[in-house]
Amino acid sequence: MTGDEDVLIRTEGRTGRLILNRPEALNALSHPMVLSIEAALTAWRDDPAVEAVVISGAGERGLCAGGDIRAIYEDARTGGTASADFWRDEYRLNALIARYPKPYIALMDGIVMGGGVGVSAHGTVRIVTERSRVAMPETGIGFVPDAGGTYLLALAPGELGTHLALTGAPVGAADALLCGLADHYVPAERLDRLVADLSRTAVHDALTSHVGQAPPGALAAHREWIDHCYAADSVEEIVDRLLASGVEAAQEAAATLAAKSPTALKVTLTALRRARGLGPLERVLEQEYRVSCAALSSPDLVEGIRAQVVDKDRTPRWSPATLGEVTDEDVARYFAPSGAGRSLLLAAGTDPLQEVPW
Repeated sequence: MTGDEDVLIRTEGRTGRLILNRPEALNALSHPMVLSIEAALTAWRDDPAVEAVVISGAGERGLCAGGDIRAIYEDARTGGTASADFWRDEYRLNALIARYPKPYIALMDGIVMGGGVGVSAHGTVRIVTERSRVAMPETGIGFVPDAGGTYLLALAPGELGTHLALTGAPVGAADALLCGLADHYVPAERLDRLVADLSRTAVHDALTSHVGQAPPGALAAHREWIDHCYAADSVEEIVDRLLASGVEAAQEAAATLAAKSPTALKVTLTALRRARGLGPLERVLEQEYRVSCAALSSPDLVEGIRAQVVDKDRTPRWSPATLGEVTDEDVARYFAPSGAGRSLLLAAGTDPLQEVPW
């Protein structure tokens, strides 16, 4: 067994195993963890003994709750650059996973949020269980879905992805399958046997005896109002349509949006709509990197993390406080090209490990 103690790295038969090992922090990703995973994948890519990779999380609570937002909070509060460095390498890892030449199997058991979606939902085979809770909850902390989240949600059927991105609502197994965030349902009690079978047989053969029917989800029954309301051109109009729908679930969604950062909501909607026309994942990751770095200087990121994670008073004071006060110029700032030339990310059509300047 090798690797940082926060990521257990080993081989089991024909598989390379990655186990996120911070159960006390819901396996939240740190920068060293991202680098350890990238190094392991790079080594296994050309290792004929490793025919597939399996990633999972230690403990019973989930695969990964996302990035270490307390560290991001300190960085944003003090004007640091460590978060920008972390996101650069995290998004490079997301692209590497998406282009990995060997089967990459993600066990999305329990909580899978934010960066946890990034290290799983770009994989070849995404497994969910009855315990899965998959979400991109960033608007609640004044941030925007990242780690390729806007790419994935932009591809969801109809406006399901817009609903999930703006509200941050978690979904279970059936809804994750419906939205294209997962591929197969396996009961949690069968995961250990699945991993054992993967270590000695081909992925398809291993899956055959374990895949089952997911318990019913909720989103399919709500497609009509979701597709209508979230097709609006602005967040304000989305909220108006939700409130006017006469559907209780839609009005609950409107109430959820009222608690989110107005700026984050508007930037998220713009990011999703732009992602639909950007093409490959790498281009969307480039956009997300610009947005994430811009968020570091936004008062809402610091305030959102303070309210939800640090002080836990759950009463963020957003600035601006209302949707109407967020101007087009406020939103455009998040998408402006980087002027420093220091930040590097990916170019579409290149090796995911190759860095190029914007």
